Amino acid sequence: MHSLLTSASATAVPIHVVSAENWPALQGRLPPTGRKFALAQGFAAKPGQHCLLPDATGALAAVLLGRDGGRRSDPFAPARLAALLPAGDYALEGEIDDPALAALGWLLQGYRFDRYRKPNPARARLCLPAEVDGAEISLIAESAMLARDLVNTPANDLGPAEIETAIRALAAECGASVTSIAGDELLARNFPMIHAVGRASSREPRLIDLGWGDPAHPKVTLVGKGVAFDTGGLNLKPDASMLLMKKDMGGAAAAIAAARMIMLAKLPVRLRLLVPAVENAVSGSSFRPGDVLASRKGLSVEIGNTDAEGRLILADALALADEEAPELLIDFATLTGAARTALGPELPPFYTHDEALAGEIARVGMAVNDPVWRLPLWPNYDALLDSKIADVNHVSSGGMAGSVTAALFLNRFVGKTASYAHFDIYAWNPSAKPGRPEGGECQGARLTYALVKQRYAR
Repeated sequence: MHSLLTSASATAVPIHVVSAENWPALQGRLPPTGRKFALAQGFAAKPGQHCLLPDATGALAAVLLGRDGGRRSDPFAPARLAALLPAGDYALEGEIDDPALAALGWLLQGYRFDRYRKPNPARARLCLPAEVDGAEISLIAESAMLARDLVNTPANDLGPAEIETAIRALAAECGASVTSIAGDELLARNFPMIHAVGRASSREPRLIDLGWGDPAHPKVTLVGKGVAFDTGGLNLKPDASMLLMKKDMGGAAAAIAAARMIMLAKLPVRLRLLVPAVENAVSGSSFRPGDVLASRKGLSVEIGNTDAEGRLILADALALADEEAPELLIDFATLTGAARTALGPELPPFYTHDEALAGEIARVGMAVNDPVWRLPLWPNYDALLDSKIADVNHVSSGGMAGSVTAALFLNRFVGKTASYAHFDIYAWNPSAKPGRPEGGECQGARLTYALVKQRYAR
């Protein structure tokens, strides 16, 4: 069980989660000292408002937290206190919509990236609600924290080789096997676009391939974009756009987290994790706008912009994944700014032709508080990827529908797999919210774990 959780304790400080409607009734049940202190502090149970109540000796006796109400209620809302309360043990009471999500949010809120600073061991711990599986939420939280650590690590300490090291460590933890194809071997093994994108860097590009589970079980394949840093290549990014590009491997981090959950939960699937890992750098060997690249699928690809490199490396990896026609294929990628323009940083779009899968993804995402929103693979926009000299251009003409056309491009490299979904994630929290501290974020992974568990662990 995670260190921020503890067993039920008679000495734990109660956290009373209360709505404005029920606040008058709770007042009557509080000791006089606490009631008077709350009123003196102006506590009115507004959403997110909290108040620490003393007992007659001045010691902390209870905590009040105003409940988020109505349709906008966030199941992680009680987690806001995890980083605000003094060290000690606490127990949630009162109006809790989902105790498991409240406890998970508490763990996720308690995350700190301490690699480059002194850790803070004194923390507020939550007494595990009786009906909540502590091992399950610990597994989910620890996997999400691994993804956050990977996203938050700067590129000088996390390149393609270090991404491979992280996957090998995961394999050792879970009893999986790993192979890696690196450098010029990518050309010999027919991964020309992964090689082209990564060849300008002194850090060798690679395709990392993890396998786990009984070969007789349903095949589930996860693919994650692992661009350790994206300069934009010869279409060089401006300063502001380059600042957060350590997170351009956020798709790989999400896929790694989902894979860890699936394996440690021992779900009955044959899991494959594919991560094309590169650095999109600038040198004399950079690929160029106007180049035509071969692909594993056999399609020739005209390069419209070297800053749209992620879809190129994903295309080769997806073509490999599709060759064995898995029952379920999901990719994660920090792919387009257009997705953020359309839906903002909190709500990643997803794309699929599979109507049943689309419904499952939407429902499960809301149920586990890992929301996504479906956007269309609109066939009329396929023409925006036309090339006069190659089978396809990898970026659209006209600059519109950027996330949709990126998904349409990837879709050309998946033909045998019926259930395929693409997640265009942001992998970053620009501002702190309950359960989501500012910094790297693991979007889509919890959803994917819950989806695979729902489908195959009945």
